[in-house]
Amino acid sequence: MYDPGTDAYIAAIVRKYSPALLRAAFSVLRNTADAQDAAQEAFLRLLEKRPAFNDEQHEKAWLLRVTINAAKNMRVSSSRTEPLEENTAFVYEEYSETLNAVLSLPVKYRTVIHLYYYEGYSIKEIAAILDTPAATVGTWLARGREKLKTMLKGEDDL
Repeated sequence: MYDPGTDAYIAAIVRKYSPALLRAAFSVLRNTADAQDAAQEAFLRLLEKRPAFNDEQHEKAWLLRVTINAAKNMRVSSSRTEPLEENTAFVYEEYSETLNAVLSLPVKYRTVIHLYYYEGYSIKEIAAILDTPAATVGTWLARGREKLKTMLKGEDDL
């Protein structure tokens, strides 16, 4: 099915998943260069560990989990807090007021919103990716939506 030992496999994986991994990392870090580092870390772990995947969904979920964890670790280890990078065109195809609002949410809310709306994962799948109970993911998603609704109405700057 998959032969993770070949250069062609690695090149195909990088082409296929780079955009999704960059967006996921950017949703945590809000900085393109750091997001690239987190995605690169995921690909390096893939090369080191060479895990066996059941299918493409398992492969993508594993890469997303590693990328998000790397991004969170980078965020925790950084003594500085990065402002939202103004140019998100490199990571996201289109920029909107809604995307700006999502990226200004606290990290736990923007991560689940990103995975749910931008990557199309279900709550159960997000729970598996984040290694968090599905009920918690559902709560974060609901709270994130409420914060977004308030922000987009202009009632609260968060």
